[in-house]
Amino acid sequence: MKALICTRPGQFDYVDKAEPTLNSGQSLIKIRRVGVCGTDLHAFEGTQPYFSYPRILGHEIAAEFVTSRDPSDFTEGEALTFIPYFHCGQCIACRTDRPNCCVNMQVCGVHIDGGMAEYLSVPSSSLLKGQGLALDTLALVEPLAIGAHGVRRAAIQNGEFVLVVGAGPIGLGTMAFARLSGGNVIALDLNEQRLQFCRNKLNIQHTLNAMDTKVLEKIRTITKGDMPTVVIDATGSQKAINHSFQYMAHGARYVLIGLQKGDITFSHPEFHKREGSLMSSRNATRQDFERVISVLKNNTINPGTFITHRTTFNRVGQEFSNWLNPENGVVKAMIEFH
Repeated sequence: MKALICTRPGQFDYVDKAEPTLNSGQSLIKIRRVGVCGTDLHAFEGTQPYFSYPRILGHEIAAEFVTSRDPSDFTEGEALTFIPYFHCGQCIACRTDRPNCCVNMQVCGVHIDGGMAEYLSVPSSSLLKGQGLALDTLALVEPLAIGAHGVRRAAIQNGEFVLVVGAGPIGLGTMAFARLSGGNVIALDLNEQRLQFCRNKLNIQHTLNAMDTKVLEKIRTITKGDMPTVVIDATGSQKAINHSFQYMAHGARYVLIGLQKGDITFSHPEFHKREGSLMSSRNATRQDFERVISVLKNNTINPGTFITHRTTFNRVGQEFSNWLNPENGVVKAMIEFH
């Protein structure tokens, strides 16, 4: 089979590999779609934490079932997606029903090889039925689940002001699920094209450019002086994460979906007097994936609006670097396999 390997930052190589072999508890799937996410882009840049080379990228996947070593509820050719965070089932996180932050986590396409190949072997327990959803839609379930999990961590109450920092794919999904939870969303980003996308595609009423010198004043005006009671970072930018503490209302929750390599720094007195809550949000759980699939089946969110760029598997090596350029307006790039 053909696979695309990121051999080092800035370089892809197509190689021929043997098809995966199956152990007990594993299934073989045929890749049909791979969505490109920030993790993939950062890995290509060389800025992704917890990453080593060479690596086959890709964990936002739609596929078809091929076979399994064990009896299965899936039939050959059945469309599916899967949960790409392979957990040990034995550590403290797994034992307390938090497999998304397993001590021994193996994330497909990060710690182990992912979906930019014709076939992939995955734990059968990770598979999720497609339930009639289109392949493009199934490939978007995972990034939407990331946002859904962050929103669930925030425990948003109806009518709360929710500031989402970062209008990339994860941020957009976060905004969509924050609205479904009753939040009054404010979008903050540096990229005016993405803010326009928020207005036109997601109907976000309040959008602010982070370069505006009066952002703090404008947020205070929108919230009638209160400031947001929920702040969610979806940038992974150290500067943005540190800067956003100032936007918290007294009693606010600050949820970090975005990840960066450096240290978080903030004023302890300012954070303390607000009695703020700081939380990380890692990956997502089966509960989040199932909620996303349910929402997509009900057409509550239109995932097609997220896909702005498309290419075929045999052209990824030529086009991938272009998706790093903000001027190209990439929200979500989708890779098609035939």
